[in-house]
Amino acid sequence: MAAHVEVRRAAERAVTTTPWLTSRHSFSFGDHYDPDNTHHGLLLVNNDDIVAPGTGFDMHPHRDMEIVTWVLQGQLAHRDSMGNRGVIYPGLAQRMSAGSGILHSEKNDSATEPVHFVQMWVVPDEAGISPGYQQHEVGAQVLDGTLVRIASGIPGRPGAITLQNHNAALHATRLRTGATVPLPRAPYLHLFVARGAVTCPGVGGLQEGDAVRFTHASGGRVTASEPSELLVWEMHAKLGAPSP
Repeated sequence: MAAHVEVRRAAERAVTTTPWLTSRHSFSFGDHYDPDNTHHGLLLVNNDDIVAPGTGFDMHPHRDMEIVTWVLQGQLAHRDSMGNRGVIYPGLAQRMSAGSGILHSEKNDSATEPVHFVQMWVVPDEAGISPGYQQHEVGAQVLDGTLVRIASGIPGRPGAITLQNHNAALHATRLRTGATVPLPRAPYLHLFVARGAVTCPGVGGLQEGDAVRFTHASGGRVTASEPSELLVWEMHAKLGAPSP
């Protein structure tokens, strides 16, 4: 099937702003609903959040969602109703399986500096599973110039943390100027420029906050125009479709 490419620019994202939060949404989220922009593949949420010092999200519930958090700058303190506590920092991948129901809070762990992170949600293979939590550090040297599988549920292709979805995997990389990495081949691919700027054949230049949604992605390479950090979802099914 022919590949399809859709570029979503940073400025097109809906924005939620409060005195302590700036949250930019790649897809419909909360009060920002667009029936033509609810998901891509299995990815429902790609929120680019900045939380002010000493503030954050109080305890709130989730169900039946795989929630992956990737910190770009600062430190994010996590606490949940299962008793898990920890501080997420750049290079530490975190996954929370909401399953049958969980409460959690996310607070800026600094009283002086903001925390900047991307939170991403995919659906699990099954509803009502037991809630779970996992985190694992991915070294800076590993991320440097290499597309690293940091979260995966794809059989035989493990990531640093595990997803309860056998059709999805999240990759990350940090690129120096001029460095290039190949993109996975997949029926659905979501490329998000978390920081910096890159070029992509057939797409052109991409700036911080830009995203590309590929359908029937055939690979290709991304090259950094300046120091950059990328998040790439590889997905082998779409929401609502039977699993292969």
